[in-house]
Amino acid sequence: MAIAFPLAFLLFFTTHLGHSLTDDFVYNGFHGPNLSLDGASIITSNGALRLTNQSKNIISHAFYSPPVHLLNKNSTSAANASSFSTSFVFAIVPSEPEAGGHGIAFTLSPLKQFPNAEHSHYLGLFNPSNDGNSSNHIFAVEFDIVNGFGKFGDTDENHVGININGFSSDVAKPASYVNGTGENEDVELESGRPIQAWIEYDGVEKVVHVSIAPSPALKPSRPLLVYPIDLSLVLEESMYVGFSASTGKLSSSHYILGWSFNMNGVSYPLDLSQLPSVPPHEGKGSSSKLNSTTIIAVFSSVLVLFFLALVASVALYRRATLSEDLEDWELHCSHRFRYKDLYVATKGFKQSEVIGVGGFGVVYKGVLPSTGEEVAVKKISREGNREFVAEVESLGRLRHKHLVHLQGWCKRKGNLILVYDYIPNGSLDNLLFNPQNNFVLSWKQRFKVLKDIASGLLYLHEEWEQVVVHRDVKASNVLLDAEMNGRLGDFGLARLYNHGNKPSTTIVVGTLGYMAPELARTGKASPSSDVFAYGALLLEMACGRRPLDPNSGSEHLILLDWVSECDREGRILDAVDSKIKSSYVREEMELVLRLGLVCSRLLAEARPSMRQVTRYLNGDESLPLDGMGSDCPSLPVDEMKSIFLDTLSRDEITKSYHSSSFGGASYSSLEAGR
Repeated sequence: MAIAFPLAFLLFFTTHLGHSLTDDFVYNGFHGPNLSLDGASIITSNGALRLTNQSKNIISHAFYSPPVHLLNKNSTSAANASSFSTSFVFAIVPSEPEAGGHGIAFTLSPLKQFPNAEHSHYLGLFNPSNDGNSSNHIFAVEFDIVNGFGKFGDTDENHVGININGFSSDVAKPASYVNGTGENEDVELESGRPIQAWIEYDGVEKVVHVSIAPSPALKPSRPLLVYPIDLSLVLEESMYVGFSASTGKLSSSHYILGWSFNMNGVSYPLDLSQLPSVPPHEGKGSSSKLNSTTIIAVFSSVLVLFFLALVASVALYRRATLSEDLEDWELHCSHRFRYKDLYVATKGFKQSEVIGVGGFGVVYKGVLPSTGEEVAVKKISREGNREFVAEVESLGRLRHKHLVHLQGWCKRKGNLILVYDYIPNGSLDNLLFNPQNNFVLSWKQRFKVLKDIASGLLYLHEEWEQVVVHRDVKASNVLLDAEMNGRLGDFGLARLYNHGNKPSTTIVVGTLGYMAPELARTGKASPSSDVFAYGALLLEMACGRRPLDPNSGSEHLILLDWVSECDREGRILDAVDSKIKSSYVREEMELVLRLGLVCSRLLAEARPSMRQVTRYLNGDESLPLDGMGSDCPSLPVDEMKSIFLDTLSRDEITKSYHSSSFGGASYSSLEAGR
């Protein structure tokens, strides 16, 4: 038996969370997205992003919160700007018909805030003193509805322009598109109707293409603007992507209804059927109706006041019972749900709606009354307050298609609540060990899930703005969506620190069987300890057995030890899950088993990074076979059992709480090795 560390310190894992890159996302409406808003920007009740209201002389911004990395740098050549593609649907609703202002701009900027920027033609990005300065490092595409009289390079009052470091357009044309018959047709930007825009930069050919069309028309066959430019001379390595808008003496409400962005590829298409509708015209009413309206309003007010007097006690009671007090940390976190909405969504947190039970709370299936969307609502107990804050602060800002999406949160008195996407197929643990109707997860599905989770962990370790160590990677924290894509969730134990820094010492937490051996010695969770847990998951998926199974008998108590023994004796495929029989690709199975051994090495520095793991799984690099398992000396089985029992009684090891299911079934119990 070859195991390189005391059983007491095996390893652990947690679960949760748009696309395989941090710079890749799609918003079909904006219900609690990862946006940074300032000025007059808000998310409306129907999910539209409103940049400005119809007040005069205001500015606003809305940026995707994490920066995107637009320059590729290496030691042998100059930096090159990466290709990117974006599409979005916008609408401009003027305060008076054909009398709106000023416009909206899609923006790449090194900053998310512009404290000295001016409104009107400057669209909230520049002022007269810095307009045109190369130090601005700003690329913008403007959709302008006010004529700048030549000062800003405008062609007319209804135009689209590309601007570099200032609001004198480098190139601009009247808003139009090529329709289905090949004819050029004008587009009225301030019509109040949805308009879709496509902006693409080819980093190889170094050219920008801009197209527009009335939504839901298809993308035109010819772009409106074609502008050759090397953006590596304009942009910085880290940029923010978003929108800016302003009003002046003339005003409009500027809306973004949906938005898609992608690096090094075509942006994912928007689902136009899911986009929120444009709010009705907000113009001023006719003065001829003022008197009659006032009389009706006064009379109605008397009736309303009388009615309110009758129900005042009920209203005061409901306000007291449903009150929600804000703490400082809550002001900077993701979307906050009203308690009464979640109460209705879960039918009063009814027992029949429970879909999972965790160590710190219960998970209910809910249907949001405002949208009809299915969600998972996790109600946390008082002792889970620290984990609650950790999930809101960390998970609330993460966006990746293989992480479970935290939609928002709620706090009322002792009730701490998290709202997630509802994942219909439940946990990987259930599908492997407690399947319904004799369901067997195929090897193709397993291999795909393993690659999905590797992609999610790579994002956490290297591609987000900070290093995120999950600290509880395990099968019960992997959920499968309707398309059987793997999504990692439950970030209650996650720890964050800046790139380049070293992790700090914390209390030792985790799940036996997944916990890296160095954790008990140093108390420092690192990306390498997550890799160890992922190695246990690799073996678990291939073998159909939990990493630590007290019910399996002394010979095969520890899965890692058994697979290592099979490998040394040249019969590694004997460890394959018998339920999938021979229905697997031999090369893939051997890769997963041996990669599981490599990721589970005793020495943290001997394990690969998640970037290396993804390259192995994708076939971009061959797994080195030399020295595999050589750093894992064996321990007698009896000694391992003794260590295992001792571990369960040690105070310094905090076992992770049961992860709560966000899908259709609850997770397995601690007695089963979880």
